[in-house]
Amino acid sequence: MARRNLNDLLAFVTVAREGSFTRAAAALGVTQSALSQTIRALEERLQIRLLTRTTRSVSSTPAGERLLQAIGSRFDEIEAELDALTELRDKPAGTVRITCGDHVLHSVLLPKLAPLLREYPDIKLEFDVNYGFRDIVADRFDAGVRLGKTIDKDMIAVPIGPPMRLAVVASPGYFAVHPIPRTPKDLTAHQCINQRMQSSGGLYVWDFERRGQQVNVRVDGQLIFNTTQPQIDAAVAGLGITLLPEDELGPYMADGRLVRVLEDWCPKFEGYHLYYPSRRQPSPAFTLVVQALRVATPHPSKR
Repeated sequence: MARRNLNDLLAFVTVAREGSFTRAAAALGVTQSALSQTIRALEERLQIRLLTRTTRSVSSTPAGERLLQAIGSRFDEIEAELDALTELRDKPAGTVRITCGDHVLHSVLLPKLAPLLREYPDIKLEFDVNYGFRDIVADRFDAGVRLGKTIDKDMIAVPIGPPMRLAVVASPGYFAVHPIPRTPKDLTAHQCINQRMQSSGGLYVWDFERRGQQVNVRVDGQLIFNTTQPQIDAAVAGLGITLLPEDELGPYMADGRLVRVLEDWCPKFEGYHLYYPSRRQPSPAFTLVVQALRVATPHPSKR
């Protein structure tokens, strides 16, 4: 049986995943016209259309989707095994892709990983700043970062930061004209700064707990954001009350720009974790990243 050239299959997988000939050509290091000819030749050889092309997008046909599901993971496995071969070299190498939020990127990931990059110049890191719950397997990330309680049970979760607390804050000017809330339910009478959750599309429900009593409050206000920094800016400007992790609010509370309330209703919870598939065969580069990020706690757990 004649051996087949797998380059055209890799080209198809890349186009199908990228949804764009332009992006796929850039990823493969070929011209767009050459890539288009490769896909056309593959479709002619298989005698079936794999991709539907329009002027704005590219999508898989049912046959193309079936082929992608069948062979896409095989190329991922090959790539992982090739990365694993770097342990036979003097220095680990390769790209590690991580999806995360911007605050943990600046406060945890970059400070901890900067020494690693200086020690291992052949290691590359790619960060995807995203507040949604990305499917790291489908989107081909090596790992993601989330709060511990939000990680799927079939993932390996490695703590990379200490436990966290939320803080309810507003500016002194806001509390000069509005009564200080004494209980979570008092917040329903205030201008609260809401957050739109990218994962669900709904507004974040403020949850509190004190001495075993849990209270969920659906707050209201004139402002809704989907990232944290605008919420802080709006609170500093006196436009309402916001609820955010205290480590992000620390400098503002320390210099008096924001005042904290309801502190006894905000217990500690699991902090940031790096998570990745339990079936993943880690490359030497990825193993070093995990070691650099892990905090001094017990061994990583399967969720």
